[in-house]
Amino acid sequence: MTRKLTWTFGVRDTFNSNPLNPNDQIARLSGSFSSISHDVNQPLNAAIQTHLGNLFSSTPLAILQPRTAIAWQFEPKSVLRAGFGIFSDILPGSVADLIGTNPPYDKTFQGGLLGTVGGTAIAPAVPNSAVDATVAANQRLSSGFPQGQRSCASPQADPATCLPPVAITAVPTGTLHAPYFMEWSLGIEHQFGTTASLLARYVGTRAVNQPYLTQVNGYQTVCQGCFAPFPYMQPADQRFSAVTQLATGENSHYNGLQLTAMKRLGHGLQGQLNYTWSRCMDTVSNGGFLQFSAGGILSPLPGELARDYGPCDYDIRHNLNAEYVYQLPIHVRNRQLAQAFNGWQISGTMFWHSGVPFSVLSTPFSANGNGIVQGSGPQFASVVPGAPLYQHDAVPGVTQAGTLQWLNPAAFVSSVDPSSGRCVGGDDPQHCQFGNLGRNALRGPDFVWNDFYLTKWFPVSERVKLRVEAQFFNVFNHPNFGLPSMTLAGIPGKPPTQTGFGALAYTTSPPTGLLGVGLGGDSSPRMIAFQARLEF
Repeated sequence: MTRKLTWTFGVRDTFNSNPLNPNDQIARLSGSFSSISHDVNQPLNAAIQTHLGNLFSSTPLAILQPRTAIAWQFEPKSVLRAGFGIFSDILPGSVADLIGTNPPYDKTFQGGLLGTVGGTAIAPAVPNSAVDATVAANQRLSSGFPQGQRSCASPQADPATCLPPVAITAVPTGTLHAPYFMEWSLGIEHQFGTTASLLARYVGTRAVNQPYLTQVNGYQTVCQGCFAPFPYMQPADQRFSAVTQLATGENSHYNGLQLTAMKRLGHGLQGQLNYTWSRCMDTVSNGGFLQFSAGGILSPLPGELARDYGPCDYDIRHNLNAEYVYQLPIHVRNRQLAQAFNGWQISGTMFWHSGVPFSVLSTPFSANGNGIVQGSGPQFASVVPGAPLYQHDAVPGVTQAGTLQWLNPAAFVSSVDPSSGRCVGGDDPQHCQFGNLGRNALRGPDFVWNDFYLTKWFPVSERVKLRVEAQFFNVFNHPNFGLPSMTLAGIPGKPPTQTGFGALAYTTSPPTGLLGVGLGGDSSPRMIAFQARLEF
């Protein structure tokens, strides 16, 4: 627009195809699980559409993604930048795997205790064999489904030919609401002198229509009104066992302030310092298909997505990192002394960030083989009013040898007593409910890491130098611990129900390390390495 003002605008159009099975062997419900009829007298082949080619009923023909940005040099050494854009996303490929295993082309049954097809013995060809029960269920569905046989839950069904409950994955009704992101930023950068600059920037992101999975045909066998929202003794649709509902209604919000100070090489010194203060909130993290951490919650309770609104699994409120290189200003002219004193350099990196969030859950109900069947979702613990959430001193009977206490076991109470498998206070609707603790309400320990490098160059010839370097990874040998391994709450005052709760038992992987990251080696302690190489 002018020499000091630049404006850019663009639009991207994306078409994400509807996954196709060339053999027309896709099967799915006619809509979402909540939209279909749950009449047990309706045959399964009337509820399940078969011989379909596409995964979804319909997908958007075009996804327009406008984006724009401006850059304005409002004074000689200062620039203001701002931008906004919409960016489409795609569903994980595992969605096709889930829907591709729907009956009648691929059948899943559950035998054993609380299973839908019976049997308790784990071996075949023995009395009351769960293996034989699942084989028989598969044969019955394979032969009876094309003939329109009714479910065994129907009073009109023939017990000799009726179809057992079968698992299925449901997709949203109608056109798929494709996930997308809205991103925006506003920043000011100022240059100091000829080698230094400072950047301050606000960044925001909102993710819309993100996918998640819910087990929508679960029920509980404890008591009428217990563990809402699960119904008592029978699922919403007795023709099916576990029903996994794919939905795209999850949203997330991120807001962050980013500061960057940069020093380009001058007088032998260069470096960069970055700090981010941010907040990320959502109901399901990481696309709902892959856990970010071991305790990440992927599936909400049926119909209660909003209850899981809390910090993202990767919500790090404070993040600071720095790197530096300093060439020591030693210039000895004597040739022999120069070999020893010239050509020295020190450098290093530093990382610090606040702890990542995690959740504390209740022990599942298990007395007399009862509990929640075909369902999933977070069974949160409750917080004891007035009790501090964190305690770093060892707790007798709770803290195990070789671990460090992080949470206060007296601050959390499970809805179910781990020692009995029953609800604390009695197996009734008043006491058998999920706790009041929110998702990701606790924080793990901070992460601190420093690397240091000492480098010396020896001239070999005019064009060849020998570089010798000592590398110190985690130079201060600071231990960084992961999240507590045991996050199932017990009963305050009963240490046997709290053994190991809220303790730190393992170190976490560093962002740098001599053994690499994720390669199986433990890079967490201090490591020292020496290397030499010729540079041309």
